[in-house]
Amino acid sequence: MTVGLGLLALATVLVLNALSNSGALAFFATPTDLAEKPPSPDRRIRLGGLVETGSVERASDGRSLDFRITDGKSTVRVTYDIANGPVPDLFREGQGVVVEGKLQSGGIFRADTLLAKHDERYMPPEVAEALKRTGHWQGEHPPAGQAKP
Repeated sequence: MTVGLGLLALATVLVLNALSNSGALAFFATPTDLAEKPPSPDRRIRLGGLVETGSVERASDGRSLDFRITDGKSTVRVTYDIANGPVPDLFREGQGVVVEGKLQSGGIFRADTLLAKHDERYMPPEVAEALKRTGHWQGEHPPAGQAKP
């Protein structure tokens, strides 16, 4: 029985490692998570938070989009190559966003996937929890113990 559990654990570790190395698995992080414990440059990350107001800039050639994501405590500069896909219509400052990619040297996050929330009531659960922890929740339902404005 012990040998069987050991083999199962080993198989699980090997599968997760293979998925992570192939880019099929992205770990979720907030800007504060990246500031406190930066990942290795080859690790694929899913980063979520709010698009910081006043931070969105399109390159003059129209090929990239630069902006900052914040969780209210920390901020990460993001660059997104539009060749990877169009910018969602719902992408805008002050709104929830999730990007996938890798943190580059110098602290710039190079995103190859850009996801904007699809309506005013939805936000990925990980992003909502991170914003609740930092006191920057803007959702319909306030965090426990806070009155609705």
